[in-house]
Amino acid sequence: MDAKVHELLNDQINKELYSAYLYLDIANYYAAKGLDGFSNWYEIQAREEQDHAMLFYHYLQNNSQAVTLKAIDKPDKTFTGLVEPLRAALAHEQYVTSLINTIYAAAQSVNDFRTVQFLDWFVKEQGEEEKNSSDQITKMELFGSDPKGLYMLNSELQSRVYSAPSLVL
Repeated sequence: MDAKVHELLNDQINKELYSAYLYLDIANYYAAKGLDGFSNWYEIQAREEQDHAMLFYHYLQNNSQAVTLKAIDKPDKTFTGLVEPLRAALAHEQYVTSLINTIYAAAQSVNDFRTVQFLDWFVKEQGEEEKNSSDQITKMELFGSDPKGLYMLNSELQSRVYSAPSLVL
């Protein structure tokens, strides 16, 4: 495996684990506000991000590549309104998309087709993540200032259940 591709894949493990920390922080914020549905959504997001980190971890191991774990940064966001965490989540997903695109481009540039194929799933996943985040902002802006609307949004998010990723290595 190309050294640069290996480095980017290894770094992505850390980025995915940071994403899990960020989403746990958001879940904690909403739990403190009494919005258990929003908290549930982001706790499940955190689990998904941990799964993504493990997919990168196992991909490297399955390709006889060393894994080097790094320190995970503490989330540094301070939220003062209910829509702010949603906006932070969208911005973060857009950032993760850029990271995946960078790895994809690096793998393509060295004809690492196995890694490109592996990353295809993440490209699709990031599209879903950005759409979910964007939709949450839209709904919060439309209905979140109305107590009944906020209650319905919270109930909708409470119904989310965890499901493991569908990618098979």
